[in-house]
Amino acid sequence: MPPQSTKTPRWRRVLQAAALVVVVGLFTLFVWKLITDDEGRKLTAPVRAGSEPAAPPFALPVIWAKTSTWPPPLRPAAAHGKVALGELSGYPVVINFWASRCIPCKGEAPILAASARVHRGRVVFLGIDVQDLRSDARRFLRRHKANYLSVRDGDGGIYSDYGLTGVPETYYLDRRHRIVAYTIGQLSRSELEAGISTALGEVQR
Repeated sequence: MPPQSTKTPRWRRVLQAAALVVVVGLFTLFVWKLITDDEGRKLTAPVRAGSEPAAPPFALPVIWAKTSTWPPPLRPAAAHGKVALGELSGYPVVINFWASRCIPCKGEAPILAASARVHRGRVVFLGIDVQDLRSDARRFLRRHKANYLSVRDGDGGIYSDYGLTGVPETYYLDRRHRIVAYTIGQLSRSELEAGISTALGEVQR
């Protein structure tokens, strides 16, 4: 009788390699979540405590240059194709993190657009599209008739800086660009208006 082969079948080697990739991927995701959760706590815990941390700075490429609801002095900021947070100084800012694949983002889009109209010229609304295809993002903005500017966080770096673990999330910055409030998940009209009132200094903090 010929000796039996001890060579592992090819299909089994492929399965083992695939299993290893999955395990490594899950471990990487676990580590990333621990890091972002920690970053998120570092940023949101002071907000809850009322200490108003400075918003992490950024400069991101523009994907939707609608500035009709922005204060007139800030509208030229979009002209060079990139917007930095520092260019928006002197005005409260509503930063909404979103993605075209996000179902709750679709639900809150009309609320954000309506509020941007109400606060036209007084408050800067800024969308940050996270890890999305430009074409998908622009299709989303066109469909939902976004009336304020959006930029693109293609590699998720700003997403991490703000400690997000999902979208949508919304941050409310006062005129000094200190974070005074935030909303996790799909926001309601009342939550949005409360955050804006706090950013405008109309609410005792």
